[in-house]
Amino acid sequence: MLRIIDARTGQSVDAAPARRGLTRIEAHTEGFDVTALRVLLVADLLVRALELGGTPVWALLDEERQQAELRAGAAALGIRPFEDGRDAASGLGETQVLHVVREGGAEPDGVRVAVAAVHAPAPPEDTDPAVLRLALLGRRRGVPLSLDAETLEEAHATLARWRHAVADWARRPSRPVPDEVRTELRTAWEDDLDIPGVLGVLRRVESAPDLPDGARFEAFAHADRLLGVELTRDLGSPR
Repeated sequence: MLRIIDARTGQSVDAAPARRGLTRIEAHTEGFDVTALRVLLVADLLVRALELGGTPVWALLDEERQQAELRAGAAALGIRPFEDGRDAASGLGETQVLHVVREGGAEPDGVRVAVAAVHAPAPPEDTDPAVLRLALLGRRRGVPLSLDAETLEEAHATLARWRHAVADWARRPSRPVPDEVRTELRTAWEDDLDIPGVLGVLRRVESAPDLPDGARFEAFAHADRLLGVELTRDLGSPR
């Protein structure tokens, strides 16, 4: 069960207290900047994690300013579309409402999922959006992030290495994700969305000496349902 720290109380709460009950996720961005994109990304991760657990989700964007820029930036990062929270009716039987907010920003009633600021110059125009997404995933959401050239270069190198490895592993006989790996991945993301923990599991899978390559492939493909960085993009490409 996914548990989230409520920024109002500092307590850990169930993200979906009723099994398969509808959870509403509202993203509050307060304009358009890289921190706003991080807020949307955290909301997207919540949607993905809850859906992987079988929970239906209703995702809304509660923002009046720069919606076009926000939606374009979110789409580039592989963030699923949000409905417009200004036009959506409430009271559709949801059993939980999660408000994803930037630290020090909006204080709506209900569970607040706080996101720390991103300090960043504008990334180069040719930056792979998946690289930017992976860089944003590299720190827990409550930790401020400096999105400098070194951070982007590290994310680029990691993503390129993993995509190449996944394409290579896909040529080997398929094997199921080992139970212990599946458990480690789920334990990480269900612990207050510990995405760096998920990435750490993948690094161990990458280098584990006795793991069949087919199992490595399935583990990375499984984790990418949450991460959304297109780890299988290069399947079938020439070596």
